[in-house]
Amino acid sequence: MKVNTLKDVNVKGKKVLVRTDYNVPMDSDGNITDDKRIKDSLPTLKYLLENGAEKILILTHIGRPKENEEILKTDKPAETLSKLLDREVKKVDGWGEDGLPESKIVMLENVRFSSFEKSKDVTERDEFAEKICKNADLFVMEAFSNMHREKEASMTSTLKFLPGCLGIASENEIKTIENALENPQRPFVSIIGGAKADKLASVENIMKKADNVLLAGVLAFSVLYNKGNYMGGTKIDYDNLTNYSHVLENLGENVVLPVDAVIADEFSENATASITNIDKIEDGWMALDIGPKTLEKYKEIIKDAKTIIWNGPIGVFEFDKFSFGTKEIIKAIAESSAKTIIGGGDSAAAVKKLGYGDNIGFVSSGGGASLKMFEGKTLPVIEALEKNKNIFS
Repeated sequence: MKVNTLKDVNVKGKKVLVRTDYNVPMDSDGNITDDKRIKDSLPTLKYLLENGAEKILILTHIGRPKENEEILKTDKPAETLSKLLDREVKKVDGWGEDGLPESKIVMLENVRFSSFEKSKDVTERDEFAEKICKNADLFVMEAFSNMHREKEASMTSTLKFLPGCLGIASENEIKTIENALENPQRPFVSIIGGAKADKLASVENIMKKADNVLLAGVLAFSVLYNKGNYMGGTKIDYDNLTNYSHVLENLGENVVLPVDAVIADEFSENATASITNIDKIEDGWMALDIGPKTLEKYKEIIKDAKTIIWNGPIGVFEFDKFSFGTKEIIKAIAESSAKTIIGGGDSAAAVKKLGYGDNIGFVSSGGGASLKMFEGKTLPVIEALEKNKNIFS
């Protein structure tokens, strides 16, 4: 890689600032309901402890606070991490500007409590990052799910003030996705769905690499509309059909579209459902899932695949009545022998909701970051790490 990884740097005696993503789901009382993202950071934190780091400062964001919301403070992640590591993790209210406690591991406050974290003014972002970095000698990026975000002080500005490297989990995510895209075992199948047609950017890149690209969700129905099908009341992403007209004009023969759909008379869990061919959707009906003919066609392709990457639900999986396509595709993926990558976000949520969390391949922690890689783009934080390596080498 063109960037430093954790094992490329000397951490002994260093004060290390680790940017994690502890943006974990919580209930209304602030209790963490899924600690996977905290667990994902453990290999990096244990490596630092075992290799003599003097101090570990943990920086993260949680949610999108409009004010200093009590539930979004980092106290609960600090408590959870302390239990997982079986050692004290001391929580501080700020970002170390008033000094730090003696504890070996310190949890800083939710970085998004500062208006400077996402300031539109790069100078403000840089000044905020510089204050945080004064307490450290080394920066470790362990927030893959946020690495597509450029204009955040803790993600890119920090790399202007400290030598930086990738953490273990982030390095693994990047290498796993890169290998699947650049050196796939064939047949290589990509499944792209979800609620927006901006994923045509991914289709443009992946259709050049994959043997088959299976489309679903609003993306597929928007493409079908663009091809001249009447889609009734189905949600169509008109803006992105315009934005990506050049992709639509050059869709490869390996791009596979639904031939039938599960339709509803309203967008509701309690809607009346029916099944019809794509060219038979009438006024007052909307497509919310792929139909049985499409499902069988897609499952047949998945069955023979050796590499699968999937981003975006197949249908409106949040409604049980319209989750069948998503569930059956997940089941087909789980039963296949293919190396599988699930591209985070709603796809990961669907895998968990539908009960396949332990029976499927690599589930990325970041929907937006993995999608950017599926598009063939370099993540902004990787670009910042490349510059950082040149500056501090």
